[in-house]
Amino acid sequence: MTSELTLEKFEEAAERVKEVTLETRLVYSEYFSSQTGNKVYFKPENLQYTGAYKVRGAYYKISTLSEEERNKGLITASAGNHAQGVAYAAKIYGAKAVIVMPTSTPIIKINRTKSYGAEVVLYGDVYDEACEYALKLAKEHGYTFIHPFDDLDVATGQGSIAMEIIKELPTVDYILVPIGGGGLATGVSTLAKMLNPNIKVIGVEPANANCMQVSIKNGKVTTLPSVSTIADGTAVKTPGSKIFPYIVKNIDDIITVEDDELIVAFLDMVENHKMIAENSGLLSVAALKKLNVSGKKVVSIISGGNMDVITMSSVVQHGLIQRGRVFSVSVLLPDKPGELLKVAKVIADAKGNVIKLEHNQFVSINRNAAVELKITLEAFGIDHKNEIIAALKKAGYDPKSVQTSF
Repeated sequence: MTSELTLEKFEEAAERVKEVTLETRLVYSEYFSSQTGNKVYFKPENLQYTGAYKVRGAYYKISTLSEEERNKGLITASAGNHAQGVAYAAKIYGAKAVIVMPTSTPIIKINRTKSYGAEVVLYGDVYDEACEYALKLAKEHGYTFIHPFDDLDVATGQGSIAMEIIKELPTVDYILVPIGGGGLATGVSTLAKMLNPNIKVIGVEPANANCMQVSIKNGKVTTLPSVSTIADGTAVKTPGSKIFPYIVKNIDDIITVEDDELIVAFLDMVENHKMIAENSGLLSVAALKKLNVSGKKVVSIISGGNMDVITMSSVVQHGLIQRGRVFSVSVLLPDKPGELLKVAKVIADAKGNVIKLEHNQFVSINRNAAVELKITLEAFGIDHKNEIIAALKKAGYDPKSVQTSF
């Protein structure tokens, strides 16, 4: 068990994790560079074999255990990515793995974890409840517990990311790192400062799951009463206590990101980089626009890409609505032949594209007076959406914005 984080241990871990990781070379982003005035690079850990960086810490930790500790069986709690890391590493070492996951865990993460031969137990609404249960099972069955973030060996393994970033881009100025419990941020910030104290390491948390920001402000590890975020991998109420002193010492600042900003970041990544990142992995992408610097070399760590298709579909739909690319309006028409054609012509002349029409003749008792027409449209963005609405108003209609449903 590592008692402190040392350069020697980081170097050892950086070599060892090569046995289970794919090389994730930095990706330069022309789009985000032009948007922010910085030179922006991504460290695409979403491209790892297990879909996330977590295999680094899990594998290094398991490699440091004795044969006896491994033979007892391994147990952990995780919202998904650490689960896959432990399951995959345990399989390589031929050890039994039991993973406790919150009931809200996306099915893709559950199935992938099982595919590595692990036994999955679903328990609790959030990570913290799953963790409590995993510790109880560890006690009952004598399993060796592998903490997802509050463990210095795990944090050392995660720090190998910083080693790779600095080797590839020695002149990096800023590293943006997502924070859930703080293991990744601990490893990355501690090693980055050892190698070059001038590198700024900025943690990024969901606005409604900012346990680390609150803890730093309070000067002690603090538990949030609740967390609520689409970034399930970072929905943690209590940060790690063993790693907390390292965070306080080495993290330069924490930025928080709203769920809506993650949705926009998802679309930006898909459209400009053809890259799928999960919501937690997008924290460091969304934070780029909040970084108050210019002319700097900035690396955003995309921590994972394990997003199920249903979540992906929902994020895309919300993103299109947010950007004004898809919207719905309701207009009232006289119940006469040809009225639909008139509305369609106004929309066509404004270059709008109709996706869906809903015609409700029963909105009014006096059908001669009004029939409701709900129109779902595709536009180029907010400005174009406003132009279409203005064209409908000019034509004598009174368009009311209504909720879009696909």
